[in-house]
Amino acid sequence: MDISYEQPEQRTRIASLTVEQGESVHVLHPNQIVAFQGSPSLREDSFMKLSNMYRKKRMIQSRISGPSRCMLGLPEGYNLGTVSIQKDDDLLFEFKHVLFFMEGMTFRTHIQSVRNALMTRDFVKMRFQGPGTLGLLTAGPLYQVELHPQSPLFVDVNCLVAYPQHITLKPCVYGNTLASQHMNYQWELKGKGSVLLQPCKPDKQLDEHMQSDSLIRRVLREVIPFGGIFIK
Repeated sequence: MDISYEQPEQRTRIASLTVEQGESVHVLHPNQIVAFQGSPSLREDSFMKLSNMYRKKRMIQSRISGPSRCMLGLPEGYNLGTVSIQKDDDLLFEFKHVLFFMEGMTFRTHIQSVRNALMTRDFVKMRFQGPGTLGLLTAGPLYQVELHPQSPLFVDVNCLVAYPQHITLKPCVYGNTLASQHMNYQWELKGKGSVLLQPCKPDKQLDEHMQSDSLIRRVLREVIPFGGIFIK
């Protein structure tokens, strides 16, 4: 399978998947398919499993077989990142980020602790095993950061896309009192391997700040502890 982008010199809004003879790809957001080139019989839609319906908030998935070309529209503010998954990879993903995966890949659920589930509002993570390519929708380009066994990496909970299964991970805040009162919860990660991050996150408050907001509200959000949570 080959992935290309339409009008690469501009802000990319469409990704094109060229699926070769004998290959297939499962698209979990069929509404993002804006164009298809190939025999009509090469697209097969089916109902997701009930558990996947709940996690993706979608009912239908599409199986695209080759030879064909499938063009996927990317939502405003999102990028398509691809990850090559091997048979022994142990990265855990949030299922909401997965746009497509190749036929032959398998995945299974990993149950989170209650504490971590409350932080992420998701009780399970998904572990994919290849070989194959995984397509992810992320807020900004996908970045890979190496972990260290002793020196912790702090990551905003909304920016962590995937992490190795066998690492030390716990929710926390860091910095001085002012920093810890005003930042979002962070993951503290230690171990071997690398994590995948999205450098941006959907932020309604930032949108409001960029458009219009009263001076009094902005001051109160910054001055009052946890003001950003209670003052909308």
